[in-house]
This record gives sequence, structure tokens and C-alpha cells, in this order.
Amino acid sequence: MLNKLLKAVLDADLAPVVVCDLSDIIVYMNPTAVERYSKNGGAELVGKSILACHNEQANKKIKDVVAWFEKSADNNRVYTFKNVKENKDVYMIALRDESGKLIGYYEKHEYRTAETMERYKID
Repeated sequence: MLNKLLKAVLDADLAPVVVCDLSDIIVYMNPTAVERYSKNGGAELVGKSILACHNEQANKKIKDVVAWFEKSADNNRVYTFKNVKENKDVYMIALRDESGKLIGYYEKHEYRTAETMERYKID
């Protein structure tokens, strides 16, 4: 049941979520990510290497961050860039099991645009 709930949380996120294992293989993309990366293959990217989607310089940075994650269970979040056009910051986030062992990573988008929806408007 928990796995279904966690998947539902990721699927409801309005930001793209692409989860990779330690072999840099894309194991999950939420619907927003599938749509955002549709020109690159969308859902067909699942099962493929994230490194195939980036240039050599970006791949080195991905590898460096994963190596840093592996150094300590306290190393879990790295700021990677600011997307000015979309007013968001982007981070790489470590994914760990219950013992703290690194099992994967994902990219987290944090939008900085203030919400315009009226609070609790459900009509």
C-alpha cells in the first residue's frame, strides 16, 4: 500500500520527477516528466541511461555528485542550477534505504513563483 501511496504522491507533483538508480538508469518518470521530456522520448526513456540525455560536462557533474552522495549519509542535496525563465531552482537529491545506504537519486525542481490560487478555493 505504501508504494502505491508514494507513487501517487510523485504522480501528483506538478514538477518533473525523474528517478535514477546507481547505474544511472531511469527507473521512474512522473507524468509531468513524461510530458516535459516528450521530445526526447518521454516514457520510452524509462530503462535507459540518464547519461545519454546529457552532454559530457553534465555527465561528469552527475557522476561527481553521486560520488559525493556516497561519501556520507549526510550528503543528500546539491544545488545544480537556476532556471530563470521558469523561476525555479534545481537540485540533485540522494535516495537512501532505511539504513542510510545510497540507492539512487533524482532531480528536484523548486518553483519560486508565488501561488495565485485563492486559499482553500474548492468550488
